[in-house]
Amino acid sequence: MTEDTTGAPRERGSQWYDSEAGPLVRPYAMTGGRTQPGPTGVRFDLIALVTLDAAAPGTGDDTALGPEHRSLIELCRSETQSVAELAAGADLPVGVVRVLLGDLLELGCVTVSRPVPPAQLPDERILREVIEGLRAL
Repeated sequence: MTEDTTGAPRERGSQWYDSEAGPLVRPYAMTGGRTQPGPTGVRFDLIALVTLDAAAPGTGDDTALGPEHRSLIELCRSETQSVAELAAGADLPVGVVRVLLGDLLELGCVTVSRPVPPAQLPDERILREVIEGLRAL
């Protein structure tokens, strides 16, 4: 036994647990040991936008979904959010959120859209010409 900062004895190995933190669930337990978001073939970039599909059968109070899945659904219920925002809102690692979003995508609960790549955005010169044309009106 060792002593903590208050001088009270504690058991060996208990320094990794905080009594106020509650039960500890490892990320691999939340994802069932998976590290990839399934066979969907969708890349969940940090800025990919996730939208709840309200008409999907899995968006209700489905018992097949875990609490983390339901948490992500609740976060998407009010507005479309990026993967990074969902990870922060759910207080989960991004890798875990990607796997859980893969599950929700396969169930049809969410849709994922990728932002326009910079190479496909209009040229700055064209935008300036449009602004000048609007000012001329």
